[in-house]
Amino acid sequence: MLRITEIFYSLQGETSRAGLPTVFIRLTGCPLRCRYCDTSYAFSGGQTMSIAAILDAVAAFAPHYVTVTGGEPLAQSNCRVLLTSLCDAGYSVSLETSGALDISQVDRRVSRIVDIKTPGSGEVDKNRWQNLDDLTAHDEVKFVLCGQADYHWAMQVLRDFKLDTKCPVLFSPSHHELKPTELANWILQDRLPVRMQLQLHKLLWGECAGK
Repeated sequence: MLRITEIFYSLQGETSRAGLPTVFIRLTGCPLRCRYCDTSYAFSGGQTMSIAAILDAVAAFAPHYVTVTGGEPLAQSNCRVLLTSLCDAGYSVSLETSGALDISQVDRRVSRIVDIKTPGSGEVDKNRWQNLDDLTAHDEVKFVLCGQADYHWAMQVLRDFKLDTKCPVLFSPSHHELKPTELANWILQDRLPVRMQLQLHKLLWGECAGK
């Protein structure tokens, strides 16, 4: 059983899968409190569902891509079972995780999107740095940047861990805190081997759009 906030069908707004029609499974609960969080409604509530019921709900959309997100999905131990079940069902599966919890036991067929928390998030001390040793080319690393200090911090992490040699690296501006054009100019100026991304779903549908 898992606690589920919502299951919905939309375009993927982030990562290298941006623009792809995707079913999102949002799990309830999160041990972090990032100051820019846009899904705080998933911290509590939701409904308890069996994995079989979740699979039935996903199948109703007949998708190819499925994303498991939160909250922090790995905060629920049965999330790993769900991920494997989705892979076994033939879906292309991605996991959006804060990187504060161990990703090593996640099914290797899953694309793990690890969100490294910057100082500006208020949760930098929660990063589980061992996760970076477990990354493969099938995964992605994401930084949400609140300003230039975060940018320089993320650039140092990128270099120290040679992240661009392990998997795609994504830099995103925190909404209302960093202008996209500023981030774009910094990336070009420093010739960083990263992908800049904006939240496509918010460009299309505004602030009310989910993650």
